[in-house]
Amino acid sequence: MTSDPADLTASDYLDGAREMTAADRPYLAHLLAEEAARRTTDPATAAGIRARFPDPTATREETD
Repeated sequence: MTSDPADLTASDYLDGAREMTAADRPYLAHLLAEEAARRTTDPATAAGIRARFPDPTATREETD
């Protein structure tokens, strides 16, 4: 792995997002996926990435 974040690819960020999902860290997964989407040149692919890793704060339901 590289020590310079500028050298990371969209694939690297997606791998991290998947790891954070598996570790039950949805917000970190979302942040990593957002960066992957930002680094993707195809708008449809970026939209698909965002759909797979939605913002958990926007979908969270409050409980009493």
